[in-house]
Amino acid sequence: MREIVLDTETTGFKPDEGHRLVEIGCVELINHVATGGKFHVYINPQRPVPPEASAVHGLTDEFLADKPLFTEVVGDFLDFIQDSPLVIHNAAFDMAFLNAELKWAGFPALKNTAIDTLAMVRQRFPGSPATLDALCKRFGIDNSSRTFHGALLDAQLLGEVYLELMGGRQAGLALAGGPLGSGSGPTIRIDRPYREPRPHAPLPEELAAHAEMVGKLKNAVWLEE
Repeated sequence: MREIVLDTETTGFKPDEGHRLVEIGCVELINHVATGGKFHVYINPQRPVPPEASAVHGLTDEFLADKPLFTEVVGDFLDFIQDSPLVIHNAAFDMAFLNAELKWAGFPALKNTAIDTLAMVRQRFPGSPATLDALCKRFGIDNSSRTFHGALLDAQLLGEVYLELMGGRQAGLALAGGPLGSGSGPTIRIDRPYREPRPHAPLPEELAAHAEMVGKLKNAVWLEE
């Protein structure tokens, strides 16, 4: 099962107010395990980056000035995600920006299933902090390199959080989830060389040895009448 953990950085909160994407980061998972496959790009938003946005992700007008436009990277982005489900923290936010950028570039909206980890967290831990930093702390995930929000780093951290939300690092082993093949984990088949079944009846010499041993026992309860 292929899934894509995705994060974006933007110039603001709403695309209908003219805000744009400035970064996309994606990490590939196969059966909830990171493969090392990734997609990462910075994007020239063709508008100034407000100071409050730059304070969050650290991306400035100067840094983004020579980066490609969304129209120049959209093909590679779509080729990477294909039709895989997208794992996103607060999916409505990122999907709104992605679909707005696609519309402006002349592409249809994404049809990928969006798996919202924020909704998963709120259902599993109601009332608890649900930020990515809080979840890394809860699950013991090292986020010490996260001085700014960064789409690729955040996607990598979210991939680890998602794994924990799905049952932990051994979620696929189904050790406590009932019999294998019941839908709780993969069916494991172990092939061994064929051998003839062992005989179960004792040999005459084995019976004789057993009788000799029993004869040496004192006060054997099963010999009492």
